[in-house]
Amino acid sequence: MSNSPSEIIEREIIQLKDAQNTMLRSGWGTESIDNTVVEKITYLSDQLKVKGYTAYPADKSEKYPCIIWNRGGIGDRGAIDSFTARGLFGQIASWGYVVFASQYRGSDGGEGKDEFGGGDLNDVLNLIPLAKQFDFADENSWGIEGWSRGGMMTYLALTKKHDFKCAIVLGGIANIRCNSDESPFMRRLYEITMETESEDEFNKKCESRSIVKFPEKLSKNTPMLILHGTDDNRVLPHDSLDLSYHLLRLKIPFRLIMLEGGDHFMRKHRKEVDEMRRKWYEKYLKAPLPNPLS
Repeated sequence: MSNSPSEIIEREIIQLKDAQNTMLRSGWGTESIDNTVVEKITYLSDQLKVKGYTAYPADKSEKYPCIIWNRGGIGDRGAIDSFTARGLFGQIASWGYVVFASQYRGSDGGEGKDEFGGGDLNDVLNLIPLAKQFDFADENSWGIEGWSRGGMMTYLALTKKHDFKCAIVLGGIANIRCNSDESPFMRRLYEITMETESEDEFNKKCESRSIVKFPEKLSKNTPMLILHGTDDNRVLPHDSLDLSYHLLRLKIPFRLIMLEGGDHFMRKHRKEVDEMRRKWYEKYLKAPLPNPLS
């Protein structure tokens, strides 16, 4: 995490049209829209103005655990728009959490350049100090979640910060196969994002983003829920399978669930996935403290 100040410098509550809210209630549930607030924010990260979101319950009478949510994609490809944010982050907030999400530097009009797991990792870690600006946020209780590229960001964050109480990764990138023909499209995206002067330097950058190359740096105190669809043709299912062997060897707590017929977006399994996510957070972020007299 950067030593430079990290704070929200602009924030605006997302206000949508009635017709849009009706659609969101249908897709994400009434509580997600009626009982939460979602804001679009600009915050400082390494002295760059980076765009992102925060969401929280409308009832601010108690302290809520915090969750970092990491998006997929590269640059503006995969950026979260206000409509999606209202439903996606509103849902998590309705479960009783304060959510912080980054668009990553260089995206959605933010300053800097998306390095696909380089300096932009600080944009994830620099979300943590933002909780100080919310009286109802429990700064001592954090979870972290990521989808696709966001899964890679989650793994990398877990090598830097070891006090997350839990993590969730869905279709996460665990191994960037830069020289592979498995996904020429993804290789092109890597090449565009991780500009280098030589093939050797490019390969080193790929390895530095691949958690299977250094799994021993992961937090051993953060239970991970890893979900992957067996029909995912964007991030191949064996990314999660290969990582699981390392987690077993290192005795890092995790649960791996392969969803039969699931694609990269878990379209067939959305309700099932949402319920597993909700229960994972409830187990590790809302578990009651042990009674010292028992």
